[in-house]
Amino acid sequence: MVTAAEPLRLPQAARIRHLGPNWYAAVMGTAVVGSAGVALPGPVHGPRGVFAAVWGLSLLLLLTLLAARARHWSRHRDQARAHLLDPAMAPFYGCLAMALLSVGGGALTAGRELVGTRAAVALDTVLFPTGTVIGLGAAVAVPYLMAVRHRVDAAQATPVWLLPLVAPMVSASVGPLLVPHLPPGQPRETLLLACFALFGLSLLAVLVMLPLIFARLLTGGPLPLALTPTLFLVLGPLGQSTTAVALIADAAPGVVPAPYDRGLDVFAVLYGVPVMGFALLWLGLATAHVVRARRRGMGFSLTWWAFTFPVGTCVTGAAALARHTGLAMYNATATGLYGVLVAAWLASAWGTVRGLLSGELPAAPRPAPVAPASGTARTRSGAAR
Repeated sequence: MVTAAEPLRLPQAARIRHLGPNWYAAVMGTAVVGSAGVALPGPVHGPRGVFAAVWGLSLLLLLTLLAARARHWSRHRDQARAHLLDPAMAPFYGCLAMALLSVGGGALTAGRELVGTRAAVALDTVLFPTGTVIGLGAAVAVPYLMAVRHRVDAAQATPVWLLPLVAPMVSASVGPLLVPHLPPGQPRETLLLACFALFGLSLLAVLVMLPLIFARLLTGGPLPLALTPTLFLVLGPLGQSTTAVALIADAAPGVVPAPYDRGLDVFAVLYGVPVMGFALLWLGLATAHVVRARRRGMGFSLTWWAFTFPVGTCVTGAAALARHTGLAMYNATATGLYGVLVAAWLASAWGTVRGLLSGELPAAPRPAPVAPASGTARTRSGAAR
């Protein structure tokens, strides 16, 4: 077994050959620590500098990965194309869009303390439309490839399939932050209603896909060990959609005519309360599976980043419900989930740093261990590593 004390020596050209789009999950997971921290209820003026620093780290990670991935496409075009045609890796192209969007949205929440409002708006003005276009492209292209090239079946369904479909939902929650910075009138209303359309687009697509994942879990047995953390990805569309409708409702007064502004405020509560209830149910189910997998030898892999961004969206969703309902229960939920988020980020970051120093993560993927009696479904492990 390779350890940090026994580094795996890789040729220079091979260090980025297996750098897939799944690495963008680290950017998303880091950015959400800052933006979710700012969203916490109660006074957060003291830690704002910490949240801004974490957002700054996510920006640095994004720039580094964009440069590395550009080099990957130029030097290892065959491997890059293979990733796109790999049913285990292709859904992670949604992570590129969500990384751009989470850093852009974080600039307007946590990042303003570091770069100022004007620079934050300018940055999000670039990242929001870029991430939205890429996200919409992934939401169409990846399901299309799954239908005509990947040849997958229901027994292979995993929560990873949700990634390209959730990207437009992240756009729906980032867009309202830009609304006050647009000229009054049609520009603001157009952007806000476009965000509402993105919310509906992503929600309906997720509702089509989620039964496949749930049915596979119940009938096919537990996921392979390395993929078990991806069960937390289901929390992403749940928490992000709750956040999105709340932020759309917050931006609606003076932007959309009455009574639609009030209707959006009511909808934020009527939608968010039951969805967050299901999110907590799924959190318990996913945690039980992870505990089981850990006892059966689940080690660190990049799929551990699934513990971060989805939980962060539940933090922002619970914080939004706390604002709209005034209930202390949601304050406590948001604070407790944020503690889980920070612990998950520390574990994921530490495992990633160790894997990079040892050379294990940049190396070619190896078959993932499978727990005994884990079902008959077979899933490739390249994305997990």
